[in-house]
Amino acid sequence: MEAVSPAFTVVLALAVGIATQSMARHLRIPGIVLLLLAGAALGPDGLGWVEPRALGESLFTLVDLAVAVILFEGGLNLEIASLRRQQRPIRLLVTIGPLITILGGGLACRLALGWPWMASLLFGGLVAVTGPTVVTPLVRGLRLRPRVATVLEAEGVLVDPIGAILAVLLLELAVAGGAESMAGGAWALVARLSFGTLAGGIGGLALGALLRVRRLVPEGYENVLVLSGVLLLFQSCEELVSHSGLLAVALAGVTVGNLRTRVDRDLREFKEELTALLIGMLFVLLAADVRLTEVRALGWRGIAVVGALVIAIRPLCVWVSTLGSDLTRGERGLVAWIAPRGIVAAAVASITAVTLDAAGHGGGAELRALVFLTIAATVLLAGLTAAPVARLLGQQLPGRETVAILGAQGLGLALARELSRAGNPVVFLDSNPESSRRAEEAGFPVVFGNALLERTLLRARFDEVATVIGLTPNQILNSVFVSRARDQFRVERSYIAIARPDAGLAPELLQREEAGALFEGPHDVERWDVRARHGDLVVSYFQYRGRPEEKEEDAKPEEDLASGERFVILTLRRARQVLPMSWQLEPREGDVAAVAIHRPEGDAARAALRALGWEPLPGDPPAAS
Repeated sequence: MEAVSPAFTVVLALAVGIATQSMARHLRIPGIVLLLLAGAALGPDGLGWVEPRALGESLFTLVDLAVAVILFEGGLNLEIASLRRQQRPIRLLVTIGPLITILGGGLACRLALGWPWMASLLFGGLVAVTGPTVVTPLVRGLRLRPRVATVLEAEGVLVDPIGAILAVLLLELAVAGGAESMAGGAWALVARLSFGTLAGGIGGLALGALLRVRRLVPEGYENVLVLSGVLLLFQSCEELVSHSGLLAVALAGVTVGNLRTRVDRDLREFKEELTALLIGMLFVLLAADVRLTEVRALGWRGIAVVGALVIAIRPLCVWVSTLGSDLTRGERGLVAWIAPRGIVAAAVASITAVTLDAAGHGGGAELRALVFLTIAATVLLAGLTAAPVARLLGQQLPGRETVAILGAQGLGLALARELSRAGNPVVFLDSNPESSRRAEEAGFPVVFGNALLERTLLRARFDEVATVIGLTPNQILNSVFVSRARDQFRVERSYIAIARPDAGLAPELLQREEAGALFEGPHDVERWDVRARHGDLVVSYFQYRGRPEEKEEDAKPEEDLASGERFVILTLRRARQVLPMSWQLEPREGDVAAVAIHRPEGDAARAALRALGWEPLPGDPPAAS
């Protein structure tokens, strides 16, 4: 292409960015690695289809606004309760940590590359940040223990705006110089941090209030309202106190995320999708602006600087920041190892390079090349080695095996006993005090609260849950519960208690095979709860022998053999496995079922089961072979 228009550059970067991230998801590798390669391939050193400089000054405006949205989304996912438990190491990692990285990175640059001190310290400031765009997906994919996951995610979100402010301060000192500029820089640092913190808190509360008041914002406008509010907050802060906007939007995100508005889930999903789109675009644009010859020119000395950051400076930073905390040696080791740099480092590096060159200081291109080398190396290292290092240090959660049941009533308790006997940990979720008390008296852990709220699911440790069961009389509630468990925590198996197969969300979930229909057919859960409270529910065991052959004149219609409400098949034991019974599970000869029977109709229930091929077993079921 002879001339690339700004519009084509942006549109192509958007399309390639999201396509590249989709490919990375399939390949299970960090998306930024492919994004950097795509940017280099499409840029002036490759096909020449993406030309960031065609955007002129608009490139940096676009970068600023996109980074603001990304940091707001990162803040949405931080729980204040979790932050308070680990406030000391987090506070030091985002304050003392960047200072150590600036000094250590500057020293490494000075010794290995021989750069001037100011340029070396400026590099240290640019790489003092990690990044939520890389750290958060990595942490969630690794399924780390909650304490170390909280520290890593919080550092990724909060250190970005602080690190960016420090990098800008160093840039201003490098351009202006002199003792007066240092005194002015100290005052500017305090002003930016103070104003950003105050504006972020006020802006977050204002956005949260708008979303909490019913009918104030028309339905369907909530997400775009928040998006426009975030951009307005960022740019207003930049106009009043320069470079305070990133801190403001990050803290606004934390505030809104912890207010639990009525559109909490929709807002998070919208922001996650928008963030993925913006991250892809930014990395393609910024990587295209880096010349490969400049990266290669750094040689082994550039690699030595990156090695010093990973092997010496980051561990020192974490060791100092976690002194006096209750983090274990393994937790500290993993925090020290996982420090990939992300979009803020790339964005500020590009702006810094242009500013240095415009001021006649030179060295901007080499500085940007070293930052991008650091980003590529640390992302690749973290993406390839974080999982084995986490296992080695004992920081990954054990394999998922817990069964989470919504509804601590009669059938739920009976089902839980059978699953527990088979060695499956069971946890109940319920908002009914009486039902919760009965489950606790039966020896099961219960999480009391609204099971549709993410914080309730987090209290139930859903990162350890393998199976979810919606077992309340409310079929729609059951469907929404299992859907949220699958969407938010990627729970593999789910079942829904169904009374009406054609009602609510259940048919759609069953058709998409996202959930199984619990038990052998529809049942009135509430009626069985009443029976259990009156002592009319008894569990017996049956073995499947196959349907007996019947003479044509003795054959009964299938509906006459159905349980009605005389019995409910709870579980099916097959070989060494005990599974919740579902409509989709066909019994095989030798299978053993745990069956809840209505005591007054016991004889009729057993006769119906025999007609279906189930023979009663005396006492407890035989052990799995």
